[in-house]
Amino acid sequence: MRAIHFDEPRRRQIAVLCGGESYEREISLQSGSAVAAALRERGHDVVCLDPALTPPEASHFHDIDVAFLALHGQKGEDGEIQGILDRMNVLYTGSGAEASRLAFSKSASKERLFQRGVPTPPYVLVHASDDPRRTVELALRVGFPLVVKPDAQGSSLGVSIVKSASDLPRALENCFRYDVFGLLEQAIPGTEWTVSLLDDEPLPLIQIETPREFFDFTAKYEDDATVCRFNFSVPKHVSSSIVEAGLAAAMAIEARGLSRVDIRLDESGRPWVLEVNTIPGFTEHSLVPQAAAHAGISLGELCERSIERCLTAAKAGRPPLRGPHRAKAWRPEPKRA
Repeated sequence: MRAIHFDEPRRRQIAVLCGGESYEREISLQSGSAVAAALRERGHDVVCLDPALTPPEASHFHDIDVAFLALHGQKGEDGEIQGILDRMNVLYTGSGAEASRLAFSKSASKERLFQRGVPTPPYVLVHASDDPRRTVELALRVGFPLVVKPDAQGSSLGVSIVKSASDLPRALENCFRYDVFGLLEQAIPGTEWTVSLLDDEPLPLIQIETPREFFDFTAKYEDDATVCRFNFSVPKHVSSSIVEAGLAAAMAIEARGLSRVDIRLDESGRPWVLEVNTIPGFTEHSLVPQAAAHAGISLGELCERSIERCLTAAKAGRPPLRGPHRAKAWRPEPKRA
């Protein structure tokens, strides 16, 4: 990689990494295409690289200032590409390899949240080889209704809401299509929210409404009936507590750059963190670009800010970590096997 001159004009040489080999390949290609177009509109030189077609090790990064990561799913959000780029001494946007690995495993990230006092729903971890009777026993410990989800997967793929033990086998079959490990997580009745972040700066809070049973893959990317609300009926202190929970979760994971935290607000007004997304989507349906647009920030400017922070942190010789913990320490009682 060529030496970076921080006093040079803001025109950058940028490689947008997108595509990949995960189940989210098509969404990643859409994200990468949107990012590349937006950055070109800002005057940058952009090339798109697909690791599924050309391995990163075979790509030429010597003329590149920074790699913008728009890879979703395995080999994108799980720390693998970050580790490769670290070894190649290539600067990249977003979280580092360790934080990416932690966030991509829902069970590992939830354990970190428990440790740091960030509210997250109780759960148990199951494996595809587990005895079905044992799995039912574990589900009863969590209690119905519960959510079945793959441990390492995104875009709500393989996720089901299960209301009774009779529905559990089909939900597990769907889950294990995507991962041999799955979570049985306590369902939180209430409303769906998301906190978008650039380092420790929150973008406008979003409440998500969908006519579907939950915010599934179709609701995320295909259903025009999904509504993102920026004006809420909840009190100000409640919406503030949602943002604080999102900030605390991202800090616990040590996420950096652009990230998104998905949260459920229960009927008593208490936020529960579901997961931290270290490479959020950038499609026209994606939440982070919508939050930025509501703040008057275009997608190109948002991506540019992420890039400049990455370069500034590199100049200072340190990763751009998050600010001080500003959320109150509170821990729900986990129900583990």
